[in-house]
Amino acid sequence: MTSITRREFLRRMAAGLGTLAGGWLLSACGAQKRRPEPRPEQGRRVVEGMLAPTAPPPPTHIPPFPTTSADETGVPTATAEETSLPIATPFTEYPDLVVARGGEPEELVRRALAALGGMERFVSPGDDVIVKPNICVAYHTYDYAATTNPWVVAALVRLCLEAGARRVRVMDFPFGGGPEEAYVRSGIQEQVVAAGGEMEIMSRFKFIPTEIPQGLDLRQCYIYDEVLNADVVINVPIAKHHSLARLTLGMKNLMGVIRDRPAMHRNLGQRLADLASRVRPTLTVVDAVRILVANGPTGGNLDDVKKMDTVIASPDIVAADSYAATLFGLQPNDLDYVRAATAMGLGRSDLDSLKIEEIAVGG
Repeated sequence: MTSITRREFLRRMAAGLGTLAGGWLLSACGAQKRRPEPRPEQGRRVVEGMLAPTAPPPPTHIPPFPTTSADETGVPTATAEETSLPIATPFTEYPDLVVARGGEPEELVRRALAALGGMERFVSPGDDVIVKPNICVAYHTYDYAATTNPWVVAALVRLCLEAGARRVRVMDFPFGGGPEEAYVRSGIQEQVVAAGGEMEIMSRFKFIPTEIPQGLDLRQCYIYDEVLNADVVINVPIAKHHSLARLTLGMKNLMGVIRDRPAMHRNLGQRLADLASRVRPTLTVVDAVRILVANGPTGGNLDDVKKMDTVIASPDIVAADSYAATLFGLQPNDLDYVRAATAMGLGRSDLDSLKIEEIAVGG
C-alpha cells in the first residue's frame, strides 16, 4: 500500500468534501427549478384560528467552505476571521420597582422611568397609549389628594410622545360629578393638553361585556373597549385612604375602566384581583406626591393630606401597590386585593426579595 503524508491526506479529504457539496448544490438547484408554482392558498396556513406564514423554502445557496491555513506540521488551522464570534449584547437587569423622592413631580417621573430603562422600554413608535389617572370627583382640586397630580400625568404623556407614541389619551370615569368638570377641576386637562395629549370622555356605549377567564369570583363585567384594545395602558393612581378597601392604589384605580361599580363592593379584594387579571397595565406609576391619609376616597380636608414628594413606578402592579402600602404604615398582606392577586400569580408582594432602586432626586 502506498503511504501518503498527513498533508496529502488532508488535501484529498478537503477535495472530496468540496465535490460532495457541489453535487448537493446542483441537486438543490435542480429541485428548485422543478418546484411547481404554489396555489394562492398555499402561502399561509391556519394555526388555532390565526393565519401564520408557512416555513421558508430550503436555501438555494450554500456558503463556500471556509478557507484554512496550515501550521508547520501541515494541520489545517482556522484563520482569525473564521474563529471570531459575534459579541453578545450584555443583558441589562432592570429593577423590579423604582422609588423616586424629593423633587418636583415631572422630575420624579422622569428619574423613575429612566431607572426602569426609559419609556422606550414600554412604548414603541406608533403605539396608541392610554394613561389612566384617578379623576374620581369634580369638586376638588389636586391639592386635596383625591385626584392624581396633574404634573405627574403630564410627565407621562410627554415621555410617551418622546418615545414615539402615535397618540396619548387620558381618561377616567368619575363617580362624583361629570367628566368634563372633573377633568378641568382636577387640573389634569390643562396639563395634559399642554403636554400634547388628549382628554377623552368615556362614553357609556363603549363599555362592552367582557369575559374574565382567570377570575375566581368576578367572571364577567362591562369594560371600556378602548382600554382593552390600546397598545399600552399606563395606570397612574394617587395613593389615598379608602374606607372599604383601606387604600386606593393601582388595582383599585382599575375600577375606573368598568361600568357597574356597585357590584364590585361584594368581595372587593378578590374582585379587584380578578379585574387586574383581565386589564393588565403595561406600567403602574403611583402618585405619592401628596397622599390622602384619612376620609378617602373623596377627602375634602387639607388636614388629611400629607406631602410625600414620592413617585413609585413598576411594570408589576402588585409590587407597586405593595410598596405604596408601606407609605401608610401598612404591609402588603394588610390589603385584601394584594393578597388575592399574589395568590393568583399576578405579581409579587415580597418586598424583601424584590430588586428595588431608591432615588433621592433632590439630594
